[in-house]
Amino acid sequence: MEGDYYKTKETVKEYIRLAKDVDGGELINKLKEHLPSNANVLEIGTGPGKDFLILKEFYTVIGSDNSTEFLRHLIDSNPQEEFLELDAISLKTDKKFDGIYSNKVLHHLKNEELMDSIKRQTEVLTSKGIICHSFWNGEGSEVFKGLFVNYHSEMALKGFFDPYFEILLLETYAEFEEADSILLIGKKSKI
Repeated sequence: MEGDYYKTKETVKEYIRLAKDVDGGELINKLKEHLPSNANVLEIGTGPGKDFLILKEFYTVIGSDNSTEFLRHLIDSNPQEEFLELDAISLKTDKKFDGIYSNKVLHHLKNEELMDSIKRQTEVLTSKGIICHSFWNGEGSEVFKGLFVNYHSEMALKGFFDPYFEILLLETYAEFEEADSILLIGKKSKI
């Protein structure tokens, strides 16, 4: 992953301020239709921790981030919770999870990195594990505030995930404007 945007105290504070009115509550409601409560979930890219707190209402959650600044913020704000320093590609952990959740995190990966992440997710999931990921809808890529952003279509995401997951839900939704985002929920396939 490129860029240092999430790596400094100043930019982490800025991001927390910018994202204060945004959370994945609606996405988590859709996840609840496919993943039973009390399942253990890994959140990739916990960031400010808003989705983590919503997930905690229903699941046993371990948060993670690749930014030590976000991890400091998360640990200071939630000293009783578990957080791992993980990048979204290698997911270096020996733990197994019933679910993996990310909200606008995997779009920072180039296509090859996304494929590596998807393969690794199958390895850290239990046999009937569920994934729930959101992406920006569109085509191409750009560098925004020093961060690589990869846009995806529903068809492209289907191509990435289909070999490894039974897609249970793939739909566009509005985060800021109509159909600017895509939600994908999948169940680990027998490989």
